[in-house]
Amino acid sequence: MSNINPGPGGGPRQTDRWLEPGSTNALVIYILYLAGLVIGVTGIVGIVLAYINRGKAGGFVESHYTFLIRTFWIGLLYALISVVLMMLVIGFLLMFAAAVWFIARCILGLQALQRGEPVKNPQSWLLGQ
Repeated sequence: MSNINPGPGGGPRQTDRWLEPGSTNALVIYILYLAGLVIGVTGIVGIVLAYINRGKAGGFVESHYTFLIRTFWIGLLYALISVVLMMLVIGFLLMFAAAVWFIARCILGLQALQRGEPVKNPQSWLLGQ
């Protein structure tokens, strides 16, 4: 007896590709990060997926995992600095700038991923270009 569960058509069930290391998984993480601006917990799910799959995908996708992990932690640092500076009012402007930076970084990463290209400078503190 086979331990492969039959899918809806009776054939073997495909695994959920979005959990496997690769470009589909990186795409899901980018989307989770962007959704995290509205629903905070999805960003945490995204960073966990990035850490789990880093080093397993190979090829151009590896630069995206590095970029995604750095985007999360640098974005968190910028947000914390902004929160502290909100007492001086400038923090509100900085929080807006950090959100714009985060969104731009995710969009540029998504575009490179869709073109099948690595992130040019995944170690960058700015936009990775």
